[in-house]
Amino acid sequence: MEMGLNGRTVIITGASRNIGRRGAELFAEEGCNLAICTSTKMDQLAETAAECEKRGASVMTMQVDVSNEGQVNEFITKTAEKFGRIDVLVNNAVFRSEGDLLTMDVENWKRNIEVNIDGPFYMCRAAVPYMIERKWGRIINFSSAVVPMGRPNYLHYVSSKAGVQGLSRAMAREVGDFNITVNAILPGATVTEVARETVSPEQMKAMIQSRCIKRPQEVSDLTGVVGFLCSKEADFITGQSFVVDGGLTVT
Repeated sequence: MEMGLNGRTVIITGASRNIGRRGAELFAEEGCNLAICTSTKMDQLAETAAECEKRGASVMTMQVDVSNEGQVNEFITKTAEKFGRIDVLVNNAVFRSEGDLLTMDVENWKRNIEVNIDGPFYMCRAAVPYMIERKWGRIINFSSAVVPMGRPNYLHYVSSKAGVQGLSRAMAREVGDFNITVNAILPGATVTEVARETVSPEQMKAMIQSRCIKRPQEVSDLTGVVGFLCSKEADFITGQSFVVDGGLTVT
């Protein structure tokens, strides 16, 4: 896909593997500079950087807990200092766990909120001034297809990801005058490099059978949407939520 992003700077959180890594490789192939981070998996983040550098990209890596505003501000500042601009922000870092309403540890609830909604808020607040400066920007926030469905024992995660949709819609209203678009992607359960403890093989099989397109969802099903929303063809699309789950949540 020709996105018209050559020379622009892209920030991706949670880029050590899966969607974050594949997205970074996509932008590298488009000639972008990359600033990528992870909270813990620095060895895997180095692998992502190496793959992107093979594709000709200049890459900055950093260990960042997106729920820590100070670390986020340092990451954004260093990115701007290195590349001189910030154009695209992909908020992909995620925390997920199980827990029901009556027995859930409150700290578990708080951690979901801190990473999944506070993190994107901190990232956007730090990065948007650089986009305003250039009168151009693209922000993609990853929510989840469990939001329109609801799911038991996932209350904290669903709530935090619903917040991501609200954040995206409201922010689109605030920054549209600066030619900045803000959209949310809601993935279904995706086959990744590491099995998800929160989705059993039986649950995954049932999900696949309930989809309009009855096959496992791959990471590549999401990277194309990311690319499109950052391309010239999506200049007039903002404040929207794109469910990518093979038709599991048809409404």
